[in-house]
Amino acid sequence: MHDIRAIRETPAAWDAALSRRGLDAQSSSVLAIDEERRAAIHAAETAQAEQNKASKEVGKAKASGDEAEFERLRALVSAKKSEVAEMQARAKELDTQLNDLLMGLPNLPYDDVPEGADEDDNVEIRRWGTPATYDFAPKEHYQLEGVQKGMDFETAAKLSGARFVVLSGAVARIHRALAQFMLDTHTEENGLTETWTPVLVREEMMYGTGQLPKFGEDSYQTREGWWLVPTAEVTLTNIVNGLTVDEEYLPRRYVAHTQCFRSEAGSAGRDTAGMLRQHQFEKVEMVSITHPDKSREELDRMTTCAQGILEKLGLPYRTVVLCTGDMGFGARRTHDIEVWLPGQNTYREISSVSVCGDFQARRMNARFKPGAGGKPDYVHTLNGSGLAVGRCLIAVLENGQQADGSVKLPEALHPWLRGKTTLTADGDLV
Repeated sequence: MHDIRAIRETPAAWDAALSRRGLDAQSSSVLAIDEERRAAIHAAETAQAEQNKASKEVGKAKASGDEAEFERLRALVSAKKSEVAEMQARAKELDTQLNDLLMGLPNLPYDDVPEGADEDDNVEIRRWGTPATYDFAPKEHYQLEGVQKGMDFETAAKLSGARFVVLSGAVARIHRALAQFMLDTHTEENGLTETWTPVLVREEMMYGTGQLPKFGEDSYQTREGWWLVPTAEVTLTNIVNGLTVDEEYLPRRYVAHTQCFRSEAGSAGRDTAGMLRQHQFEKVEMVSITHPDKSREELDRMTTCAQGILEKLGLPYRTVVLCTGDMGFGARRTHDIEVWLPGQNTYREISSVSVCGDFQARRMNARFKPGAGGKPDYVHTLNGSGLAVGRCLIAVLENGQQADGSVKLPEALHPWLRGKTTLTADGDLV
């Protein structure tokens, strides 16, 4: 959501920021509705004052016996009452138009976000680890002999359709261990508060974080009106929905492990093999609620938290800043972390860490009271994967693969597997 006062004061700058995201100028449309809305509000207030004044004089006219004046004033009160109702209704209608227009416009990128049209224009800012070399042709995760027994797409298709998977045995155990490893690392080393939240949310919660109104087709809605969360960002961020907290409350740093649900409406034909892109998957999600002065610093801290998981697992990765054309709807700056997948011979996204500024806070009406006094201000929000569990499983399996179809598992994961170190070619943990 955008600050209408900022648009009034600097419309050209606002349009210029939107143009960096490939959008046409919007300020003239926004301000035209805003001006008409304010005029309707003013007209309603003026008519209300005139109605109140006439109402006071009606009694005087009646008492004085001036029947003509009494009737004139009574008619005036009735007319002004109708005018007030009409202008208030018009103001409400225009307010809805303005709100709908602003709700559908993306956040403004920070000035240091690189300009570009798509992922080819993203800028690499960090690279860690050296991809392993193999004396055999590396396979994708679902092709590994040790994995095939525990990764069943055929049964999942029977149960639910395409883009689902049934994990079992050792593969399911590794998947669960990865999530626990991530949670324990974030809570014990990174200072995040473990949180368990619903995966069904009210529609206003989806509006609060920007999944609605524009991206409804990307998510699932139940017959009762609840939405299935595409990520725990929705629930964790909305913890402060409608609240005004004390400045001392900030920052709040949350982490949650949840099921996530996405229709993948815009990805037809992409990544259909394996479990890289699923309708149902698990993520360990990080969310921070911060003071406005601390949000850019928090972006770097959260990025480091996500990178640290990959480093502990010994998985090579690179971090890129998304360009203006590839950045998500609610973000002002985004760092994508891409893990190396030898089976595809490329880096693939495993985490996206974004600072949203006050964009989501305005939609949620989430504020804080400055400790030194003064008017409440909007908090800043950030979110990021720490990490996508299924994609991390893919990376662990592919990077640890051996020529015989077995997989050597990262040493950091051994304690969560009760000392087991290897997924054998027969699909067992030893």
